Amino acid sequence: MKKHGQLNGKHIPERTCVVCRLKTEKRSLTRVVRGADQLIIDATGKMNGRGAYLCDNPTCWEKAIHSNVLDRALNMTMTEQDRNCLQQALLSS
Repeated sequence: MKKHGQLNGKHIPERTCVVCRLKTEKRSLTRVVRGADQLIIDATGKMNGRGAYLCDNPTCWEKAIHSNVLDRALNMTMTEQDRNCLQQALLSS
């Protein structure tokens, strides 16, 4: 019997979007990491540090940019530079 999050007996990691709370495969979400002095988009999903996940929905990205949902998830205060970094990532995707 297959369990949720498994394919052919192999475990598939799942994560939750911090905005819409959609739970899906880790690979289909974008990880954002709290760096020493700025927010970092983690393309590999393996960087050290506190991270949060965003789904592909542009509405979720806009809400993350214009609200404090990532501040709470990453336990930090986002700067204008951090918000610009997220906006650039949204536009480039």
